[in-house]
Amino acid sequence: MLSNLLLAVGLMLVLEGILPFLAPTLWREAFRKLTEMSDGQIRFIGLSSMLCGLLLIALMGS
Repeated sequence: MLSNLLLAVGLMLVLEGILPFLAPTLWREAFRKLTEMSDGQIRFIGLSSMLCGLLLIALMGS
């Protein structure tokens, strides 16, 4: 169980690092736009991301 969790965290870190590594200017611009969003917009993005993740986990787990 712990090894699966560490594997998932490692994969997340690799995926999170791809855009800043390959296109730092694009990443910086996207981050700048994110800081200009309202709290509600950021919460909606976070909720959507969590729901998509849960859906993937549910589909892969069954």
